[in-house]
Amino acid sequence: MRWQGGRRSSNVEDRRGQGVGRPLALGGGVATLVVAVLVYLLGGDPGVVLSGDPQGPSAQVGTGGSGVRVDPAQEELKDFVSVILADTEDTWPSLLSPEGVRYVQPRLVLFSDAVESACGFQESAVGPFYCPGDQRVYLDLGFFRDLERQLDAPGDFARAYVVAHEVGHHVQNLLGISSRVRAGARGTREDANALSVRQELQADCFAGIWAHHAQRQRQVLEQGDVEKGLNAASAIGDDTLQRRAGGHVVPESFTHGSSAQRVFWFRRGLEQGTLAACDTFREDAP
Repeated sequence: MRWQGGRRSSNVEDRRGQGVGRPLALGGGVATLVVAVLVYLLGGDPGVVLSGDPQGPSAQVGTGGSGVRVDPAQEELKDFVSVILADTEDTWPSLLSPEGVRYVQPRLVLFSDAVESACGFQESAVGPFYCPGDQRVYLDLGFFRDLERQLDAPGDFARAYVVAHEVGHHVQNLLGISSRVRAGARGTREDANALSVRQELQADCFAGIWAHHAQRQRQVLEQGDVEKGLNAASAIGDDTLQRRAGGHVVPESFTHGSSAQRVFWFRRGLEQGTLAACDTFREDAP
């Protein structure tokens, strides 16, 4: 990706190194996340998985927003996500204006190990997330390491896809989609999961919309970038994660969609670049 010359967003909030007043399981990562998700889907308590014995903070050098020293290898990643966030800020206002919606820029919070949000206490093992209560995207930059090493999804565009997906949830919040999903998710667990899948697939499609316009307007993509984004979408499909965890694939337990579905909808947004192309609540994916 050609991102180095891009505008930096002023909406990045650095909380790395800040304590959150609760014992942390610092050994997390994608492997822990996968097991915790499966425990939750099977009706167990994921906290049992996420609250393992603390292993102590990893070696820290450099400085985070709290003044605590952090890994300097993350500083370029911080710069990178600031550019991607800025690019989403430049993309969405003109797309939402015809819908009668004003684009309110979200804030992106960088944290390490755990964080408090309007959606409650969360540990890094849950992965990046968006909280509609405070309109913030939360990201532990260590997730990008896991994305590359454990999920075989390296590259800048794979990382950009993750940020754009979470911003996609913010767009859903502004459009009123998130509140409608919450209102409709009061039936059985299977019904709630099915709604969650459609919401997540739409966020994938919205990430594709961002990539479509970023390329057309600012020529940020290079050869091979699209393939990396599609690989990232595939790597975090529910079926792929369940297989990696050594378990059976249970479609009824899916909350984000299969690898094929996530690739389909990301590609749909990338190719068509319109909100109308991303109505996952009316159209089924493969």
